[in-house]
Amino acid sequence: MTTAAPPTMTNFDYDYDLVIIGSGPSGRTAAIQAGKLKRRVLVIDRADRLGGVSVHTGTVPSKTLRETVLNLSGWRERSFYGRSYRVKDQIAAEDLKARLHMTLDHEVDVLEHQFNRNHVEWLAGLAKFIGPHEIEVATEAGDTTRITGEKFLIATGTRTYRPDDVPFNGKTVVDGDEFLEMSSIPRSLVVVGAGVIGVEYATMFSTLDVRVTLIEPRSTFLDFIDSTLIQDFTHQIRENGVDLRLGAAIDKIEDAGSHIEVTLDNGRHVRGEMLLFAAGRMGNTDGLNLDAVGLETDHRGRLSVERKTYQTAVPHIYATGDVIGHPSLASTSLQQGRVAACHALETPTLPESPWYPYGIYSVPEMSTCGMSEEELHERGIHYEIGVARFRETSRGHIMGLEHGMLKMLISLKTRRVLGVQIVGEGATELIHIGQAVMNLQGTVDYFVQNTFNYPTLAEAYKIAGLDAFNRMPIPKEFKVKRPTAPTVKSTDKATANPAQVAKVAKVSQATQAADKKDAT
Repeated sequence: MTTAAPPTMTNFDYDYDLVIIGSGPSGRTAAIQAGKLKRRVLVIDRADRLGGVSVHTGTVPSKTLRETVLNLSGWRERSFYGRSYRVKDQIAAEDLKARLHMTLDHEVDVLEHQFNRNHVEWLAGLAKFIGPHEIEVATEAGDTTRITGEKFLIATGTRTYRPDDVPFNGKTVVDGDEFLEMSSIPRSLVVVGAGVIGVEYATMFSTLDVRVTLIEPRSTFLDFIDSTLIQDFTHQIRENGVDLRLGAAIDKIEDAGSHIEVTLDNGRHVRGEMLLFAAGRMGNTDGLNLDAVGLETDHRGRLSVERKTYQTAVPHIYATGDVIGHPSLASTSLQQGRVAACHALETPTLPESPWYPYGIYSVPEMSTCGMSEEELHERGIHYEIGVARFRETSRGHIMGLEHGMLKMLISLKTRRVLGVQIVGEGATELIHIGQAVMNLQGTVDYFVQNTFNYPTLAEAYKIAGLDAFNRMPIPKEFKVKRPTAPTVKSTDKATANPAQVAKVAKVSQATQAADKKDAT
């Protein structure tokens, strides 16, 4: 007598084909992709966090705040009308937050519409694993429900890093999330951490004539960006009033009531009405009960994945977005979510492009794509540089741009574009031209031959391309071919026309003279 094997579960035995925990950029694109494929998909997130950190406290709010600051302060027009020029004389915190809330509400509305249109279900609550294919969701009403899924995607993002020795109070000592809820604009601001978030907020508030001190324990900052760009950027932000303290670690932070006192390890003191702590983020994985499925995180709560499929160590569980660490960009997260959903649902898709842009929405903007000079040196690649200054373009004159530059790195061997770095107005938009050429393996010759709209800032690509082109060896196809003189065979010399022989000799002498002149 034989015992029958226990029945195996099919995908129809699960409640959903794909369960997504988190509704940020990667979670939403994964859900919409699964909806397009007509699969059963569920998104789980907090009711007040639909859209994730990106919509509520991260990318969208910070960029909205930047645009509001630039518009109300009249920053873009000050080169024409003077440093004292303002669109609104007295700018209050309410002025900044009004546009924030409008943008937030719009983003949430659009996301809900996209979910409805693609038949994506979403459940408000907090999820945790209780088995390989089962989760438990705690709703805000206090109820719990259990849900099974064939595949899972963890897209929980990150939260601010809050060390115990920093006296956070939500008003004068705040993290990046609390900063957006300020009750008033401070007269002086201390920013700890010269990462992307710290640099963006520091430069934004310096445009409002807030006295900003930016502290970074390391001797350098934003090391993934070309050093030439950082030098230009550093010069500009210091001109704008940012006091940059590099190589200064914090010894102590004290809340003195009327002000915040920061003591550095070199003995110096910094005072400010408000302190923003922006030194890193942590993965939102604490409440997921990952032990139940055999997953481990690093010291910052981040998950390791296979970078082509975004599978974790447990094959049917995927992870995308900031929770997997580098590059921690909303743009790359959007792509990761789609790729992971396609792989989980066994649907072929195109591979990701090798080059993606970094965008830093500081004042001025910075954006980079491809390799930096430092990387080219490390790899031993021979290259040439092409540079264009925005003030050299007619559009730059019209806009009153005194600063800004575009830098291109070109391979001397293949003439391919290896990297593009931009600092200045519109950098995050302009970078996509260089990105397209790089991903299509284009050469510097494209920028020489191509015609750009005039006047535009994009014209800087042609200027930089010509700058590099004129420094590089001329390709064979671009060299002027000189006519070669016809030769007269020795057997034909006796019968040849004397006038023709003399003509050939004259042409030959002239060609030799021209070649000798070129050589010298």
